[in-house]
Amino acid sequence: MGGNIVVQAAAAVLALALYFLPSILADRRKRHDVLTLALFNACLGWTGFGWLLALYWSLQPNPPKNVAGEIVETRKIVRMRDFSAALLMRVQRRTTARERREK
Repeated sequence: MGGNIVVQAAAAVLALALYFLPSILADRRKRHDVLTLALFNACLGWTGFGWLLALYWSLQPNPPKNVAGEIVETRKIVRMRDFSAALLMRVQRRTTARERREK
């Protein structure tokens, strides 16, 4: 009888580990959104489809920590590059015009 309880306890631990496998994988892969993923897994993992989505999510690469900040920085870099290119063209036109007048 005591062996039966041990087997049932081991089966329960194994079932819980399998149920939370997406959360465990996300934690092992050091995902930034592991808490959100674990909550999703806990709430919707029982559906099967939710468990598969959580598993897929846990296997994806880490998202940037600050997506909005990265977008702002990228736009700033693009604007500075465009400004620099426009300024360079203007300087080249003025230099060319000056050289023509001096001839």
